[in-house]
Amino acid sequence: MDRRLALVTGASAGIGAAFARTLASHGYDVALTARRAERLDKLAEEVSLRYGVEALTIAADLAEPDAPGQILDFLTAHGRTVDALVNNAGYGIPGAYADTRWEDQRALIQVMMTAPAELVHRVLPGMIHKRFGRIVNVASLAGLVPGSAGATLYGATKAFMVRFSQSLHLETEAQGVHVSALCPGFTYSEFHDVNGTRAQISQATPPWLWLGADEVAAAGYEAVEANRAICVPGAPNKAIAAVTKLIPDDWALAIMASQGPRFRKV
Repeated sequence: MDRRLALVTGASAGIGAAFARTLASHGYDVALTARRAERLDKLAEEVSLRYGVEALTIAADLAEPDAPGQILDFLTAHGRTVDALVNNAGYGIPGAYADTRWEDQRALIQVMMTAPAELVHRVLPGMIHKRFGRIVNVASLAGLVPGSAGATLYGATKAFMVRFSQSLHLETEAQGVHVSALCPGFTYSEFHDVNGTRAQISQATPPWLWLGADEVAAAGYEAVEANRAICVPGAPNKAIAAVTKLIPDDWALAIMASQGPRFRKV
């Protein structure tokens, strides 16, 4: 195939679906993976008709350890290799850590840390060989600020994605492979509906703190093309990230302790 292929995880809605449209609009064929096959098929039909690209779908649950290999085996069977990877799949588990089941936390780690790291490890040698690759690891503003009570591993996994991306960026910047960590703040998507915090979040946050998924995906695409290691979309989010770096850690943690309950269930 003459066109390059982009693999997007968590592509059935939100930022993942927006990335699929953005990449297709720039001429990429897309491979879309998530758990919901019907939504993937509908999105694949949309981008294929609208942009004239090939759109493949792979229904898979990244909580299953075999899923990354199965996804890439599917693409190999279709004669395709990955030129761009968007590690977007993710979610949060509300509540205090001690009140949750370990099986649920283990699955979250698999989806948000282990699977993205494995996918990168599997596709990176081919990118280096071709001297072309684009990797966007969708992290979060939560990975750049101190932790808060509730959804305990969410910020920790996003901080991992930031540091992982920075290291990859340094390792590959001279080999034609661009790596960026995308760190959005509040984004209009299904994220808060899924974890049951929509009403709380909507009440606690002003409209100017929110970005659309399309805006976030466009910022991520521009960042990885420019090979910027970290992208924080939106002026308010940039300000929050900058202030967090400037104030002492104990001050920042105190702010999170006072403000965190507005946004998270404990």
